[in-house]
Amino acid sequence: MRKTFTFVIIGSGMISRNYFQAMKKIDAAEIVGVVSRSGAGADHIPAHIEVATDISRISKEFDAVIIATPNGLHHEGAIASAARGKHVLTEKPLDITAANMDQMIGACAAHKVKLGVVYQHRLSPDYLSIKKLLEAKSFGRIYCADFAVRCWRDQEYYDSGQWRGTWKVDGGGPFMQQACHELDLYTWFFGMPEEVVAFTGTYGHTIEVEDHGVAIFRHADGMVGSFIASTVAYPGFDPSLAMHTERGTVLMTNGRITGWHIREMENPSRQLHQPLHSAGASAVVKDVSGHQAVIEEFISAVQENREPFISGASARAATELALRIYGDR
Repeated sequence: MRKTFTFVIIGSGMISRNYFQAMKKIDAAEIVGVVSRSGAGADHIPAHIEVATDISRISKEFDAVIIATPNGLHHEGAIASAARGKHVLTEKPLDITAANMDQMIGACAAHKVKLGVVYQHRLSPDYLSIKKLLEAKSFGRIYCADFAVRCWRDQEYYDSGQWRGTWKVDGGGPFMQQACHELDLYTWFFGMPEEVVAFTGTYGHTIEVEDHGVAIFRHADGMVGSFIASTVAYPGFDPSLAMHTERGTVLMTNGRITGWHIREMENPSRQLHQPLHSAGASAVVKDVSGHQAVIEEFISAVQENREPFISGASARAATELALRIYGDR
């Protein structure tokens, strides 16, 4: 029996593996094709999957694309797919320039197709709980919020692709790449800051972009934030958030509430005593449940003719903030 929703993946590299793994857990969808520059299937692509060099050469019918190309190429696949009436789900970040992002959003709107972005951390139960409490103003005034994304990548990682560590295609270092999930969460939780001051440098790698940096934010209501993004933090550590508020403090590690010091409010986390699994030491995603959740939500958005929960328009903010951190470089 044919599954109800079909995808073509644009890009056959390491990231595409996540989607093949996630799709195995989704009964309502399947991957029917892959677009690869070489026209050859990688070892993780099943033999029955059609592989072509261009989306126009895919012979099978399909509903949507998943874009898994390098950051600065996302707009190319999105615009080409939208022009063919295909819905678009793209890897993070949305893209690396304001112009590229606006073209993607505009093309999808013009052709009446949905545009979603894989910022899967937004669907984490604990992050969702914090978001709802922030919207309800349950914490009172937010004094400050401090994110730290301390990853480790060796030189071999950057040497594994000509685009890695480049401004032109990667769009930047950890602020644009490894830490963009947390920049997305920062803007989703707290909005866009009025002032941004940042210090970045390249310390442990032969690359043209930063491999470590610190940013300080000030918001219109006086809230301040700090953000550390790094790929020189050996051996790699789980991302963390400390939020200090009028009602007390919340500590989070790798998407889970690990410290709840809020007066007269029950901890909403159901995962407090479950073991943590390190996310800072590798570029490979071992747990694809987040990808699965994003795909399922995206399919529902298409079928219900509504905006995806993680829409292109809302995901734009993370890249915008990264670009402000980089400033004039």
